[in-house]
Amino acid sequence: MPKTREQKQQMIDELAGKFGKMKSAVFTAVSGYTMEDADVLRRKGREQGVELMVTKKTLLLRALKDVGIEVDEDKLEGSILTAVGLQDEVAPAKLIHEFFKDRESVQMVGGILEGKLVDASSVIQLAKLPSKQQLLAQVVGSIHAPVSGFVHVLSGNLRGLLFALQAIKDRKTV
Repeated sequence: MPKTREQKQQMIDELAGKFGKMKSAVFTAVSGYTMEDADVLRRKGREQGVELMVTKKTLLLRALKDVGIEVDEDKLEGSILTAVGLQDEVAPAKLIHEFFKDRESVQMVGGILEGKLVDASSVIQLAKLPSKQQLLAQVVGSIHAPVSGFVHVLSGNLRGLLFALQAIKDRKTV
């Protein structure tokens, strides 16, 4: 059953609201996308803070235009699976890339990062980045390494002094 103008406008407003709050988004052409795929992907998306929706190209383009993002119509064909990350910039790209890497029929079309349209190769590069938590752990490890090295050097000097004093004590008691 076709949707009324009011229903379509409501969908556009809902999409525009999500695009206004998002950190990033990924667009995927959904040929070869089954309901089983949809259920599994939505479950994984909820776990990672990613919202997924399938929309018609015209509604998607209007919602993007409402938020001030211009997209070339030729890049988007048919129905589009949109993954919107509201918490993490990398999460939508990582989710879509991991889920569809074994499926040839589904192709990543592009995405939005920091309010700008990016191509599919940029989205794939983004998906291969470590997660935010991993990057933070690497920064903490980098900050911690020189401090712990300095402590080990100082403790080595003290340990050497203690061994020397113990040897002197042992020699005098003999």
